[in-house]
Amino acid sequence: MRSYFLFILLFPIVLFSQDTKVFPDDFFGKYKGKLNIHNQNGSQVIDMELHLLPTDTIARYKYTIIYKSDKVNQERKYTLLEKDKTKGQYIIDENNGILLNAFVTDNTLYSIFEVQGSLLTTTEHFADNYVDFEIMYSNKNNMEKSGKNTEEIPEVLSYPVINVQKARLYKE
Repeated sequence: MRSYFLFILLFPIVLFSQDTKVFPDDFFGKYKGKLNIHNQNGSQVIDMELHLLPTDTIARYKYTIIYKSDKVNQERKYTLLEKDKTKGQYIIDENNGILLNAFVTDNTLYSIFEVQGSLLTTTEHFADNYVDFEIMYSNKNNMEKSGKNTEEIPEVLSYPVINVQKARLYKE
């Protein structure tokens, strides 16, 4: 009876540990789907791919984003670098001198950066057979201030979202 009870207690732990995936190793592959782009002028849909592949170098991965359109395909060949995997710290190297800090937790890659007056927030959540990809844009020039700038009510800066790009990309 005692061993049966112990089995019942430990069974959920065993099940949970078997389903644990490790980024990026357990998510290598090519993902494809439709990217939905939304802004105040409307919406559009384009084909998109995300490739996350190993290289011959430890802690260095091929990280390619491809936007497809009727006119021109944009292929962005980046490199994902482990800065400190145990802390979830990564670098997205655009291979042109631009390095973006990234953070991974719960198999989700997060990054926030500014370019030419725009703030961009990216999120890529990796699941068993798909990636949920999202980018939000905000223009820093449209910043709005609120609050009272006091100890009780601090000043808060708000940046209206002007563009959202979302996709669920399925592993091939």
